Parts: sequence; C-alpha cells; structure tokens
Amino acid sequence: MSCTFLLLVSRSDTYHGRVLLVLSRRSLLLRALSSGPQISRSLRESYRLLQLPDEGQSSPAQVKEAYLHLAKLYHPDSGATTADSALFARVEEAYRAVLAHQSKTKPAGWGQEVEEEDKSRGAALPHRHYLSYDGMGSGTPSQRERQYQQIRVDRASEEILNYRQREHERAAAAEGALVERDLRQRSRKIKITQAVERLVEDLIQESMARGDFTNLSGAGKPLNKFEHNPYADPMTHNLNRILIENGYQPSWVVMQRDIRETTAHFRKRLLEGRARLGEPMTPIEHSQWDQLCASVEEQLVKLNKMVDDYNLIVPMLNMQMVHFSMSREMERAVKGAHQHRLEQQREREKERERRKEEKKTSQRSN
Repeated sequence: MSCTFLLLVSRSDTYHGRVLLVLSRRSLLLRALSSGPQISRSLRESYRLLQLPDEGQSSPAQVKEAYLHLAKLYHPDSGATTADSALFARVEEAYRAVLAHQSKTKPAGWGQEVEEEDKSRGAALPHRHYLSYDGMGSGTPSQRERQYQQIRVDRASEEILNYRQREHERAAAAEGALVERDLRQRSRKIKITQAVERLVEDLIQESMARGDFTNLSGAGKPLNKFEHNPYADPMTHNLNRILIENGYQPSWVVMQRDIRETTAHFRKRLLEGRARLGEPMTPIEHSQWDQLCASVEEQLVKLNKMVDDYNLIVPMLNMQMVHFSMSREMERAVKGAHQHRLEQQREREKERERRKEEKKTSQRSN
C-alpha cells in the first residue's frame, strides 16, 4: 500500500539538513481504508447469489434462511418448476464460502454457532451423497440413485454367474477324470465282449463245417412265433398273443387304412370325371366339373378332420400326415386325365382285338 509523501525542504535550512515529512490528507484516508477487511470478487458474487448484502453484516441465521429459501426453489428433488441442479450447486458453494468467510472475520462468539450450523448442514444436506454414483447415470439425483442401484444389482448378478461358471468348470474338470476312467473300463469290457463273440462265432463255424447242424430236430419247420420268452412279462406275452389271434389292430392303424382308402376313392372319382370331359371343356362340361369338385370338397373336409385325429394318436412323429388341398387334387386330376384316356383307349383296342380273335376262332371251328 502506497502513501504520498511531500518532501518540503526549506531553503534556509538546507545547510542544517532539516527535512519535513508531511503526510497528505489523501494518504491518511488511504491508510484508514487499508486497515479494514477486504472482500474478494468471488466472495461478493457468493453474497450476491445468496441475495445478501456484501458488507458481511448478515447473521448466521439470515445466511441459513437465505440458503433454505433458494434450496426450495432450485433443488432438483423439490418438484418446483424452477428446479435447476447446476444453479443449486452454485448456491451451495456460495453458502459454504459465506460461512467460511464469516467464521474467519468474526471468531468471537461464532464457534458455537458455526458448529451448530455444521450439524444442521450435515442433517439438511443429505443430497450430496447422491451426486457421485461413480459418475454413472443421468438425470436428477433420485433417478441416478435408481440407475446406480440397478447397476450394482447387475454387477452382483454377473459376479454370481461368473462364480457358478467357475464352479461348473471345476466340477467338469473333476468329472472329466472320472469319465476318462469310465471310458477306459468300458473300452476294456467292449474288447472282452468282442473277443468272446469272435470265439463263439468261430466255434459255430467249426461245428457247421463238421456237420453238427445237419440232423437237428425241427429242421425245415417254421419257428413257433409264440414260443415263451423268458425275458418278457408272461401276462404281457399272453395278452399280445390273444389280441393277435383275434385280429386286433391299434386304432391308429385302422384310421390310417381308412384315410388311404378314402383318398384313393375321391382321387379316382376326380380322375375318371375329368377324363370323361373333353379337352378343352365346353361350358356345360365346366359346370359338370365344378359340381364334381364341390361334392369332392365336402368329402375332403371330413378327410382332413380324420387326418387331425390320426395325427393325435399316431405313436411316431414321422408317420403324421398333412392336410389334403382341393387345388392340388384338381391339378393332379387334370394332369392324370390325359394318361387315363390313353390307357382306356389301349384297353378298348385290346378288347376289340380279343373279340376279333374269338370271332375268327369260332368261324374256324364251324
């Protein structure tokens, strides 16, 4: 801090070396101003943001009241239309800066108030706990909290899956050793079984070469298909024998036979009906063909219902049938009509030749 000094040197006193130092009135004023506390620009901005006078004359209660008023306006979880997380963060920083400044400038009687204020601040500002979340999530602090909790759940689930996978791999490694030992034992049993089978086959071939099987009793006679099987249940064996002897057939076999017979019947109707008509057909023949197709279509609906019932009871999946289509059957009949006409013509020619031969034979005999 600079002061203005006026050096007045009297001409009459130059030889005596007397110098007068006179403090100007301006320098006294600057010294008085410099003795007071100075407020920085950022601190003034903090006072202005809290809507407080920047002379530092506000009490802790006024500072707290101003902060709470702004927090209700700008807190992200307040639900107000003026909520702004960025502006609220600035208000909070300003509140802390003002508290720190007042604690430094007014130490007397301020210790207890500052401690109480810190306690109230620790209880009134729990939202600071929700502003980190390891930098994850977006939105308001409550939304980020839910997102962070979900992330923690996902991490825990992933850790559990990894642990289970490691346990499975460890168990599989231990089981692999057991499986390898079982494979060695099984291969050894297979080798022994194959050796025994080769030995038995060699003995049978030697016996056949010696003629031991030429004079066996029952040679050339049919095998008894109802011979008792020691490995089968006697009750099941007798029931099957009784059913076969009485001509019993499973219901799906009977239904399969009915479907085939019905299919052959309506296909023959379509083929013969189309073969009787000309090529190309006249309008009258068209109407006859349409009537025949309509009657066959009614029969086809019943047949498809029978196919559905058959598919429900057939024991094997590869034996199931698909529905019959009227359009496909009509195309089939149209394609086969020409071949059917040729066959009928050949049969008529053979019949005429047979009659001619019979007539010639009868004339020769006469």
